[in-house]
Parts: sequence; structure tokens; C-alpha cells
Amino acid sequence: MRAVVTVTGEDRKGIIAQVSGFLSEKNINILDISQTILGDRFAMIMVVDTSECAEDLASVADAAAEMGKDIGMSVRVQHEDIFRAMHRV
Repeated sequence: MRAVVTVTGEDRKGIIAQVSGFLSEKNINILDISQTILGDRFAMIMVVDTSECAEDLASVADAAAEMGKDIGMSVRVQHEDIFRAMHRV
């Protein structure tokens, strides 16, 4: 299953390393990644493959949100279909 991870917050060193490390620990593979910095704000979107993750997506999403709090960022994980439906133009 594919999911979308969004990360936003104040830019600082190590954000990509921390988020990708979290995903690796969950056995989640990054398929595509895009990130940008707008002034002092960091924004990243990743498409990931969760098919080898032992946890359900809701558990991963909750853990990602907690990890985000720990690093001072907003981290959201959503099923790809839900993300696309919410961001349809």
C-alpha cells in the first residue's frame, strides 16, 4: 500500500534524516520525495510504500505524529487515496 507523508515546520538541520530514520525503523520504503524551504519554513512530501510494515497505517500515523512533536515538526501519514481526494483541485 502507498501512503503520503507530509512534514512541515521551522527549518533546521536533520529533519530529513530523522523522518527517513523513523520510516526505515518501520520498514517503510520512500518511493518519491520533494522538499522545499520557504523562508524559515520547511515543507516535505513523501510517497512511501508500507507493504512491508508490520503495523497498520493508523498506528504508523499516530507514531509519526508523536515523533513529529518530539522534533518540533508536524508529521502526517495518510493513505495515498485519501491524500489525493483531499487535495484534488
